[in-house]
Amino acid sequence: MKQYIMALVAVFLIGNGWMTIASAEEKIPGLQEGTLSAIMIEQKTGKVLYEYEPNKQLPPASMTKIMTMLLVMEALEEGKITLEDKVIASERAASMGGSQIFLEEGEEMTVDELLKGVAIASGNDASVALAEYIEGSVEEFVEKMNERAEALGLKHTTFKNPTGLPEEGHVTTAHDLAVMSQALLEYEDILNYTKIYDDYLRKGKENEFWLVNTNRLVKFYDGVDGLKTGYTKEAKYNLTATAKRGNMRVITVLMGADTPKERNKKTTDMLDFAFQRYEYQMIHEENEVMGEVAIEKGRKTKVPAVLKDTVGIVIPKGKNVENVSSEITWKKDLIAPLKKGTVVGTVTFMDGENKLVEEELVLQEDAAPANWFVLFKRTLSSFMGDLRV
Repeated sequence: MKQYIMALVAVFLIGNGWMTIASAEEKIPGLQEGTLSAIMIEQKTGKVLYEYEPNKQLPPASMTKIMTMLLVMEALEEGKITLEDKVIASERAASMGGSQIFLEEGEEMTVDELLKGVAIASGNDASVALAEYIEGSVEEFVEKMNERAEALGLKHTTFKNPTGLPEEGHVTTAHDLAVMSQALLEYEDILNYTKIYDDYLRKGKENEFWLVNTNRLVKFYDGVDGLKTGYTKEAKYNLTATAKRGNMRVITVLMGADTPKERNKKTTDMLDFAFQRYEYQMIHEENEVMGEVAIEKGRKTKVPAVLKDTVGIVIPKGKNVENVSSEITWKKDLIAPLKKGTVVGTVTFMDGENKLVEEELVLQEDAAPANWFVLFKRTLSSFMGDLRV
């Protein structure tokens, strides 16, 4: 269900251009020098707070693993796998170079342990082991990665592997990584892994392995709890970070820095820029009733419709939105039975003539079908009413 919802969200955001708050003249000092591409968005609304060459296709290195982790989290939600499942490392997984947790062929680890290996240590071997376990082969998993990218509306992304190791045609953009990160952060449990600074695998064993997060900002910047670093000679130093302060969560993507120090400095500059200038203002809460929708052939002729998610906007600090109005568009030909949570319409919030945000409305309860006797009475009542007219 989350896959479908996030696909719609991505299409909506991309289709509406992700209106940028920061003006074209407004720059973060020093960010563009020595940077190939960057973007910063507010996580819930997708509002762009800053961007520089956001659609430039570049090799993402290990930021590829944002999509790998997204497919793992979706497989967990679907019940395809569990965190306790035991995975046996293949020869292919054990032979991976680059960042690794040093799996040995035939070694057994749980999905939970392997996910730690990916999220904290950026393990290429752990990524391949999970890919093979979920889809049967790396090739099948990569196919799913590209299908998921397409479903999210990402037009400049092509994956060739689940690790980010250099391969011809393996490219994405800062914009597309921001969308992937939004989708991943729908699964808040991923932060239980990405926020860890250090941990151990095989604790107490001879081959105990100390995991240290490749994203040092989780320890050194207030609010950072993810998301993924990346480095290859071709890609240079990259970082997709996320941080939350108060009720606003920000996602930053930085690609092509010359050094890890520069990568971290520029990312903190972006985060400072966001938290010093902007805030998230809630308009309505999730599950708030917005109206009643007509249901044909239902036990009830009208059923309450509620907001699918919390509705809010990002505004400059110190400013308030006034005179907010709403306009509801209901879907037509809704016929019982319908399940609780079925999308039945959309509500658009306006500030005067300015469109602020649009959100889906869903059924608050099941819309059960009426029996034949109730339908007969309604038909008869309607018929008699027509006769009186």
